[in-house]
Amino acid sequence: MARYPTRRAVSAGGLVVDDRPDGRWVVLISRRSAAGALQWTLPKGGLEGDEQRQDAALREVREETGLDCDIVAELGTIDYWFVWRPDEVRYHKYVHYYVMRHRGGKPAPRDDEAEDVEWFPLAEALARLTHANERELVLAGLGALAAPAPTSGAPAPGGGT
Repeated sequence: MARYPTRRAVSAGGLVVDDRPDGRWVVLISRRSAAGALQWTLPKGGLEGDEQRQDAALREVREETGLDCDIVAELGTIDYWFVWRPDEVRYHKYVHYYVMRHRGGKPAPRDDEAEDVEWFPLAEALARLTHANERELVLAGLGALAAPAPTSGAPAPGGGT
């Protein structure tokens, strides 16, 4: 078996939340795996130049979902290994996630990485997330946030699913 050189990769992304009268909703994007399978994930992407993680997370969420957000808390970091065969490189990837509140925009894919963007009730989003490490991060991180506050019943930003 060939030994590939190892490199480190860093990305940032967000868990966009909206507390509604019927509970907490979150945004997921769908994209295709290298094998073509549909995957539901949190929006994320690589840092550009000397960009800070929080700035990259906000930019990536905006680019992949069309939503403008504010960071309210750190969610956590996921790391994993993968081999990128076209470059024959083995990567150790770190993805830093933040909890974000939606403040504007409508959910729609804005770049070529996201196939679809949808709001889901938290329980449904957890069931749809493809990767167990993202699901575990969301469960652990949201437990630290205050429960959704009751709202006036105003229409939810961005509509439903």
